[in-house]
Amino acid sequence: MLTLAAALLLLAPDDAELFEKKIRPLLHASCIPCHGPDKSKAGLRLDSRGALLRGGDSGPAIKPGDPEGSLLLKAIRQGDPDLAMPPKKAAKKLSDDQVRAFESWIRAGAVYPGSADAIPTKHWAFQPVVDPGSDIDELKPATGPVADRRTLIRRVTSDLTGLPPSPEDVDAFLADGSPDAFDKVVERLLASPAYGEKWGRKWLDLARYADTAGENSDFPAPQAWRYRNWVIDAYNRDLPYDQFLREQLAGDLLEHPTPQQIVATGYLAVARRFGHDTDKEMHLTFEDVIDTLGKSVLGLTIGCARCHNHKYDPVTTRDYYALYGIFASTRFPFPGCEAKQKPRDLVPVGETGDLAYAVVDGRPEDARLQNRGEPAMPGEPVPRRNLELLGGEGISDVRASGRLDLARWLTDPRNPLTARVMVNRIWQGHFGRGLVATPSDFGTRGAAPTNPRLLDHLAARFVAGGWSVKSMHRLILGSAAWRQAQFPRRRLDAEEIRDALLVASGELDRSPGEAHPFPPEKDWKFTQHAPFKAVYESKRRSVYLMTQRIQRHPFLALFDGPDTNASTPQRDTSTVPTQALYFLNDPFFHARSEALAKQLLQLPAGERVGAMHRICFQRAATESERRAAAAFIDAYRAGPPAQSELAAWSAYARTLLGSNEFITVD
Repeated sequence: MLTLAAALLLLAPDDAELFEKKIRPLLHASCIPCHGPDKSKAGLRLDSRGALLRGGDSGPAIKPGDPEGSLLLKAIRQGDPDLAMPPKKAAKKLSDDQVRAFESWIRAGAVYPGSADAIPTKHWAFQPVVDPGSDIDELKPATGPVADRRTLIRRVTSDLTGLPPSPEDVDAFLADGSPDAFDKVVERLLASPAYGEKWGRKWLDLARYADTAGENSDFPAPQAWRYRNWVIDAYNRDLPYDQFLREQLAGDLLEHPTPQQIVATGYLAVARRFGHDTDKEMHLTFEDVIDTLGKSVLGLTIGCARCHNHKYDPVTTRDYYALYGIFASTRFPFPGCEAKQKPRDLVPVGETGDLAYAVVDGRPEDARLQNRGEPAMPGEPVPRRNLELLGGEGISDVRASGRLDLARWLTDPRNPLTARVMVNRIWQGHFGRGLVATPSDFGTRGAAPTNPRLLDHLAARFVAGGWSVKSMHRLILGSAAWRQAQFPRRRLDAEEIRDALLVASGELDRSPGEAHPFPPEKDWKFTQHAPFKAVYESKRRSVYLMTQRIQRHPFLALFDGPDTNASTPQRDTSTVPTQALYFLNDPFFHARSEALAKQLLQLPAGERVGAMHRICFQRAATESERRAAAAFIDAYRAGPPAQSELAAWSAYARTLLGSNEFITVD
């Protein structure tokens, strides 16, 4: 048991997903019928990690960390006829991909958790929210003094808008001696369109937003931008979070739906498509929807229950197919694929003839349980209903898909998960780390909250305050905990770095992006061997860049942008040599540096260094920095070879724009 517990602690989320999605179904389908509790040929059982380590007549079946030394791998490769598994007469040989999955699993430690027979309903996240009645500063006292005013305005501007403050905004705040000076800054930033662009991007990460379909030829979805802009606008309007969710799940089913409420269902429509003929692989698209919904809204890994009951959380296979039936009763837009090139089933919105990449109800019917997650192995029908964990209510109208019921179940104030998950994400957006360190996994395998009373206080305030996200910002930003000087330094996100470069160069186009310049539909002939690929240059904010599924935007990929194929609850922060090379060689970076230098050359020589520091760092240059700048410019001018004034100042601009101070915030 101690060995198993240690292995579970070391199991990374990717390893767990590999086991649950690839290894366990294969063992149950191909191995355990002959090597399980009912039958143990050659003395071998494969239904627990301990059994694998003990092995059978030939010795241990696995050596964790050593695929080549593991008899199980030798058996499934079928190189030795005496060891071949599964026997040819019993089942077909595993594919190369399946064998590689076993190799990866064994190399990662071959963790094989036992069955969880007892449903862990006593887990903290499944209990009702109880407000302890205290405020943030009582529940999380500040550990140091308040940060200086320059630090505060840089921090809050970055937190709320993803942009640096202008030198003029910094000067105004420093000069404002009124007791509500900081509150006025917060209100100004919350009212800025830039707020929705920053916080809308966080939701788009969770919704795995992309402008392409993701199947093997990655067909464009030219209308998807409408959903992206709806999310940004919803944050700017402070659309209550419960309504925000209802419109995304069932905007088309609300009473007298508006065009924008129909567009909101893009949350479902942008689900990834799979394979050569996506019509034949829609079960994988439904899995993607269920998995994304569970993680983004409930903080639960519901997708694990596709093949078997969840091994850790109270989510059953019947729960999974109850939700599956809701989405199988929904008509999704068809973006095109190699087998069927022409898009179809886009949804008309308004009276303009515009089309939305959205969903509507299809033919309503309950889904059949799929044994081992295989559509070709159907079982009994499963009525559409809520998760048993959340009440298990059935749909109210069998003639409808059930999406409107689902939207109501998820936003019921009695639901213990939805509010907790969202306030944790807001806290994470301000502190860099959530009170729950696994923001999309509140299940028994996730991290426990570091301050459960504070989490429940925020969740209770969130619901009582009408699910207002902006009100939660005000609550958190007004706390001494957030304003303290001792605060973790944060590197800007990929989009923030790119946007800050455009701000510094004076070139940022603040207008909202709309459609991308995709090739005309009549020219679409994309295949798996010649898929759609493009990068469209723009000087708008990075949230408006065209994002693909099979090819990440080169800048966003370099600086840890989101994975467009899966819900992204938090960004990684890598430090790799190619990032440093970007600040030396990239044409986009050089162009922004030159544009900044051209601005400075319009000023008297004695004002240039100070102006550049105010633009880049929102502070004055120190005397030592002025001396270093003068020496740098003189040396650059002198060559060899001799350089122009523009080249010299462009080079100096690069030293500031590529500095740690420029791309981090305290």
